[in-house]
Amino acid sequence: MLLKAGARVTVGAQVLAPELREWLQLERIAWRAGTYQSEWLDGAWLVIAATRSRPLNARIAADGQARQRLVNVVDDPALSSFQIPAVIDRSPLLVAISSGGAAPMLARRLRERIESLLDPALGSLLQIAQRYRARIRARYDDLAARRRFYDWLHDGPVHASLRAAQPVQAEQQLVNALANRKEAQIPGSVALVGAGPGDPGLLTLRALRALNEADVILHDALISEPILDLARRDAKRIAVGKRGGAMHTPQATIHALLLEHARAGKRVVRLKGGDPFVFGRGGEELEFLREHGVAYEVVPGITAALACAAYSGVPLTHRDHAQSVRLVTAHCQQSFNTLDWSDLARERQTLAIYMGVSQLDELTLQLIAHGRAADTQFALIENGSLPQQRTLTGTLRALPTLAARHAISAPALLILGEVAEQADASHWYGELLGEPPRRFAVPRTLADAA
Repeated sequence: MLLKAGARVTVGAQVLAPELREWLQLERIAWRAGTYQSEWLDGAWLVIAATRSRPLNARIAADGQARQRLVNVVDDPALSSFQIPAVIDRSPLLVAISSGGAAPMLARRLRERIESLLDPALGSLLQIAQRYRARIRARYDDLAARRRFYDWLHDGPVHASLRAAQPVQAEQQLVNALANRKEAQIPGSVALVGAGPGDPGLLTLRALRALNEADVILHDALISEPILDLARRDAKRIAVGKRGGAMHTPQATIHALLLEHARAGKRVVRLKGGDPFVFGRGGEELEFLREHGVAYEVVPGITAALACAAYSGVPLTHRDHAQSVRLVTAHCQQSFNTLDWSDLARERQTLAIYMGVSQLDELTLQLIAHGRAADTQFALIENGSLPQQRTLTGTLRALPTLAARHAISAPALLILGEVAEQADASHWYGELLGEPPRRFAVPRTLADAA
């Protein structure tokens, strides 16, 4: 940390560890060999005492105090004149967190939490603001107007371009805003955000930041309350869910809401279960936003196939069993009519079938009729990644019967293929169901057991 801050570091020690010897050869550090001498502190501004001897550390601290040096004694707040904080580095922005030496491990935990909320692009934003600070002050001599411009700089297109790794475009937007006689206005924008399968712990850091920045959140019916609780408390929440056989919001209404709130200058999050671009109509909404000139970004999420497979211990690919994965949606009869059943019935591939609970009879019939073996293993995961997750396993021929017997309902994802057999041995989360009950053969000899 000291070297990164630009300090000239001298290490006083009888011997150097291998890494420090390498740094010495590279002239990154200087070395004072031998036992500690008070003169070592002459000319130093800051001292770290890290010996194994508390009496020696106390002597170093006293020598430092006599010379009016800043001294930190590692893991000994009583002897220290300052503490080293946990640092979040978004240079030139720095955030320091200190417990005053009481609990440095907890300070580091807090740093991890706060760091997840700070956009990595903040450093680049501050750098560009620093370069143009004089021009901004000249353009906005009124303090209130200048404050509004900095709000625009943080919340508007410049920051968005930096997030999208477009620094040239970001700088041009800033230059254009300074040249414009009218005061820069914060435009509305939309973020298509994948919320993952339901477990809040599977949200990406970018998704969490988007929820904390949102003015309006349009969310699907399957978004769990714990995820919504992570959003800004004052954000407006609008449920736009679509559930088969129940009330649902037409896609045209969702488009209209996105446009209405974005044109009102709001930061809108369209929060979708799983990933926006995997059976989530994210492509349609992106096309609509593009046609209407609304700024947007896409935050991917963990799609249900990945999460349900992981939480049930099923590898979607396996070099001995499956070299490909097919993601299929089967939520209605029209989608069934467009599927290539012969291709889907091939062996040594994994089918991950979304929204197929209501079509299990037809699905089983078609796959077996087109050549898929009736004893192919399946894993049907209900409420994947949530505390109420249930995983049902069995063979394809028994799939509809077993699902009805255990009252499996949506949301559920079906994994079909040789890899699904792994669920019995590798399952680790939630309840494991199967029929008939598992019978384990009793070995007749120790050799059989081995």
